[in-house]
Amino acid sequence: MPRSRVPQTQSTRSKRRPAGMPDVQALHDLRNVAIDRVGVKDVTYPIRLKAPEGGEQTTVATINMYVGLPHHQKGTHMSRFLEVLNEYADSALTPDCFPKVARAICLRLNAAEAHFQAEFTYFIKKLAPVTKSPGLMDYRVRFECVSNGHEDFIMTVSAPGTSLCPCSKEISRYGAHNQRCRLEASVRIRERVWIEEIVRYLERAASTEVYAVLKRPDEKHVTEAAYDNPKFVEDIVRDLALMLEGDDRISWYSINSENYESIHNHNAYAQLTRDKRG
Repeated sequence: MPRSRVPQTQSTRSKRRPAGMPDVQALHDLRNVAIDRVGVKDVTYPIRLKAPEGGEQTTVATINMYVGLPHHQKGTHMSRFLEVLNEYADSALTPDCFPKVARAICLRLNAAEAHFQAEFTYFIKKLAPVTKSPGLMDYRVRFECVSNGHEDFIMTVSAPGTSLCPCSKEISRYGAHNQRCRLEASVRIRERVWIEEIVRYLERAASTEVYAVLKRPDEKHVTEAAYDNPKFVEDIVRDLALMLEGDDRISWYSINSENYESIHNHNAYAQLTRDKRG
């Protein structure tokens, strides 16, 4: 009689594998070409962030993780990046936690240098200026950290604003052209700085702020506030620079503003970078 075949389960298959499976990534590579960054990109992952008032906010980040690969090693161990990330999944993070993640990647992958980047949308409740109607504003935030014996952390925050043209106001009999603008600040910090604080700097640098909800009294207020505070794109970045210069927690910054011009077929742009350490 023919022998009955026993179904192969996962456990029976694993028993047939050799005890020591080859680590192909760790093999020696004869081409002797080092790679600056190798790893995983565009990982969609939930993260929890601490808020300054003591609460937490859950959002979804797009994460990139890389290491430098030495010339003699064939490949890196991609799964280890996710292992490190999963270890922090249950923690509510603050900006000063992210250098720890980069350091952990370095150690887990036995690398001389590791890069960790996370970009996400951050929500802040904002009240209309007159009626105090509540609304949620969304801001783009990016954390970048490099670990190579020491940790270099950069936080980038972008926010919308309104700019009103001083030249248009000066030469027109009535009115002035205005438009939305996008302000961005990248900062290196000596101690904790909250996302909300950078947002406040950005919004104060524009002619006036942008809101999620505006009733008619609010709309009147915002329109007149912009008219009373005209700014070129150059004015915006200079005013923002002065605010960041006055914050001793910030050691370096790179800022820019882009005006989405309403009467030109182009945008206006200004950018500057300053290192306060030297």
